[in-house]
Amino acid sequence: MPTPASPSEAPPAADTAAPRRARGAGLPLVTALIVAAVVLRPVLTGLLGHPAIANWATVFVAITVQALPFLVLGVAVSATIAAYVPPGLIARLLPKRPALAVPAAAVAGAALPGCECGSVPVAARLVSIGVTPAAAFAFLLSAPAINPVVLVSTAVAFPGRPAMVVARFLASLAASVVMGLLWIALGRDDLITPRRTRHGEEEGPRLGVFLATAQHDFLQAGGFLVIGAGTAATLQTLVPRNVIDSVAGAGPLSLLVLGVLAVVVALCSEADAFVAAGLKQFSLTARLAFLVVGPMVDVKLFALQAGTFGTRFAWRFSLATFAVAVTCAGLVGWWLL
Repeated sequence: MPTPASPSEAPPAADTAAPRRARGAGLPLVTALIVAAVVLRPVLTGLLGHPAIANWATVFVAITVQALPFLVLGVAVSATIAAYVPPGLIARLLPKRPALAVPAAAVAGAALPGCECGSVPVAARLVSIGVTPAAAFAFLLSAPAINPVVLVSTAVAFPGRPAMVVARFLASLAASVVMGLLWIALGRDDLITPRRTRHGEEEGPRLGVFLATAQHDFLQAGGFLVIGAGTAATLQTLVPRNVIDSVAGAGPLSLLVLGVLAVVVALCSEADAFVAAGLKQFSLTARLAFLVVGPMVDVKLFALQAGTFGTRFAWRFSLATFAVAVTCAGLVGWWLL
């Protein structure tokens, strides 16, 4: 007579079935969206004839297409860490003391050529394999701001102004380190504990682990990228440009204005320097604030952080990061620019 399964053996079977159901539900959902888009095409075409709707669609597509390649890069790095890097190796390579691990992780961010969308899944993976959250968050903030691609694009956008490149590097690195140290002093790891359990180590062939992790991270982060891009497009469409121009010469207030603008427009860090270069009515220091805040705090990044680490974390972390980024930009700009 078969032996009844013990209660302790039941959860694994349920856990195995749940992901299968979730994966099986994805194709019907995508199919339904495609069918709806085809059926509603005449209505959508008519709406795109309206200037405001056309502007919204243009901004939404531009942000999504701009960010998607770097999101894929970040997901690939995250999946590679999960599949091929032994658990705890990265944590062992960093200094033992969190206060030393934070600047080390911030400097290491220069090695990942991507934008803020890609750094979120990588940071989540680092936390899941034992890297202190403060160091992972320092990496999250620095990677999209101080990597070589971003610095080269800044040099091209501001020809003859090497001080702008140096200022962006120093202000972004300082903001990343300060936020990491602030997390050590004031952060609450319990805000991210529920999310960390989702990134536990997978078992099985490495290629299978890589593909499963990439699929999970891409579907999760990609959905929140779409939400963030939609929010950014809505805000860009509704906020009048003359409101921004009217405060260009408002001194310190202009730093806050361009900081908020960076949050709203949600540009990829590889492209934001060219937008900043065009904001000639603002001072160089105010434009530096735009360049420092953008890769660290914007609406699509907030959505990605909320989906990965939790909404309570995203609100606290984003507000603190905004204040630190504007302050660092103002101090470095006053010193160098």
